[in-house]
Amino acid sequence: MIEAELMGSRLVIWDVEAGTVLYKSGFYGKPVGIAKPKPDRTFDSPLMLDLMEGIYLFEKKEIKVRDAGTGRWLTRKGLFKVACKTYKDFENGYLVYKDLRNKGYVVTPGIKFGADFAVYEHGPGIDHAPFIISVKRAKERMGTFEIVRAGRLDTTVRKQFIIAAPQTKRRKADYLVFRWFRA
Repeated sequence: MIEAELMGSRLVIWDVEAGTVLYKSGFYGKPVGIAKPKPDRTFDSPLMLDLMEGIYLFEKKEIKVRDAGTGRWLTRKGLFKVACKTYKDFENGYLVYKDLRNKGYVVTPGIKFGADFAVYEHGPGIDHAPFIISVKRAKERMGTFEIVRAGRLDTTVRKQFIIAAPQTKRRKADYLVFRWFRA
């Protein structure tokens, strides 16, 4: 099992070889100092994971996590507590992240697209993310301005805009796909 260290809101895998293997196994994290790592290359720097990826890998028993401040090993509950303090509505976002990962997609932060996630079928450096996903609660309202903005954005960046509505009781998410067309 790979060891990671919790430093603030990030997890660091100091073992470069283990980090490279983990990155190549599913495009988890980013090597420190490498903006666009290529899947066919090795890198000589630690791997940094966000908490969403870290909890997913922790649940898959791929990593174990030590708190940098206390030196103690963390439980899933402990990691989740840190994540909920760090990210707004983390539980719903994580449910969507986990659902997409379990379906075989590569999921990365979508902040540069104005969304929660960018979703790849194969991975960064192999294909472009065909989907951008915003996570909304099932009963959350979305105004027309927000829908039009999303439509203009996704056609500009050539991505399909999807709203993910987590269903916490089912531990799955429902997806609403928008299809834009010219009249």
